[in-house]
Amino acid sequence: MEEVIVLYPNAGRGHLDSMVELGKLIINHYPSLLVTVVISGPPHEIPTTLTYTQAVSATTPSITFLQLPTVTPPPITSFTEETIISQFFEIAVLNNSNLHNALLNVSKTSKIKALVLDLFCASAFEVSTSLNIPTYFFYTSGASGLCMLLHWPTLVNDTTRDFKAPNTTINIPGVPPIPSEKFPLSAVDRSSKVFRYFEEVGLQMTKSAGIIVNTFDLLEQRALEAARGGKCTSDGSSPPIYCLGPIVKITEDKAEHDCLTWLESQPSNSVLFLCFGSGGVFSAKQTREIAIGLESSGVRFLWVVRDPLPEDGVQSNPTSLESFLPDGFMERTKTRGFIVKSWAPQAAILNHGSVGGLVTHCGWNSILEAVCAGVPMLAWPLYAEQHLNRVLLVEELKVALPVNESENRFVSAHELEMKVRELQNSETGKCLRDKVAILRKEALMATNNGGSSRVALAKLVESFRNGFSN
Repeated sequence: MEEVIVLYPNAGRGHLDSMVELGKLIINHYPSLLVTVVISGPPHEIPTTLTYTQAVSATTPSITFLQLPTVTPPPITSFTEETIISQFFEIAVLNNSNLHNALLNVSKTSKIKALVLDLFCASAFEVSTSLNIPTYFFYTSGASGLCMLLHWPTLVNDTTRDFKAPNTTINIPGVPPIPSEKFPLSAVDRSSKVFRYFEEVGLQMTKSAGIIVNTFDLLEQRALEAARGGKCTSDGSSPPIYCLGPIVKITEDKAEHDCLTWLESQPSNSVLFLCFGSGGVFSAKQTREIAIGLESSGVRFLWVVRDPLPEDGVQSNPTSLESFLPDGFMERTKTRGFIVKSWAPQAAILNHGSVGGLVTHCGWNSILEAVCAGVPMLAWPLYAEQHLNRVLLVEELKVALPVNESENRFVSAHELEMKVRELQNSETGKCLRDKVAILRKEALMATNNGGSSRVALAKLVESFRNGFSN
């Protein structure tokens, strides 16, 4: 029977993309293996998902996709960080029986050598254990976030203190101390579902056959030393950690995008790219403030804009750009700005020679894509582990400037204007660009033959084939 690796991402499009890139990496270097990617419902947010999976299957026949039946999680009545994160976990829980049946069907024609789980699918660990399938986790963010997850059960059990209390600092091995208010409220609220889900993830990870991390050794040496050395767990143990990164999507589809055509007419390193990921939705007030800051800065920009959430947090129907941007903004900036609604080919944009900076939500994929393209950043974290990522970018790697927020996490037009000017037009910005250029070379070295990430990949595949059990 043919050997297959089953990958199980959560219901977010970004996580699907990351799992597919992991699958490509595995079969490109070990073509005797097959990869099956399990897709959970409800449908992914981006409507082009079906087109995307069909294109992957056409160009990479060794990767197939298996759609689970649609499940119906509790409806989201108010779009908050907690409700969105909770739904990802709940979809996986509801899909456990569907996944069980799917794995049984796959095993009729292929030998499943491993199941690789997204962290939001940690509940599936029980399914794979019952079927005696070696189970790994793919942590799509960096090693700092991994340290947090591995340490979370210890943190929860060693103290009864209220993490929400003012002036509370959370100490995690391998990571600088972080004020609790920088974490999502749901992650530090002991009464929330998300708090309990994260505790479960940490426990399941420590029981797994290994953790795959989308990073490379030289990028996060401090955090990796803590995680591998057992400093994050109560018993000092750690499953094998395989750093395979950077795993990024360097090439996009070959369709022409208007924004890429526009970039062709811009000077080298002159354009500031603003992109906040699929979950980066601002209020109308904050969106207007960004526009004012960009206009005042005088820089060239390419901005991916999503429909803002109303102040009550309830999702609304799509609206026109003019309805929530300042009056006349698009007309006044048309000679130096380009706005894209909802989505743009980020990797292709970052690798274009006219792009000189990225304003990012500090999502890990975006960080790695910027590092691989040699583009310095303005760090504006929004949720999840992104505040940890900003600490890494600003304080340890020194390839980004922080965008400072007020107490209610609002960023003023003046703050954005000043940071944009500093990144694009100052000696500080040049220093950041020089540092990220060094990281770019180190990333290339890690993924070359004999590099740390390629050595780790060989060890991972050897582990798959040896059939380590949980």
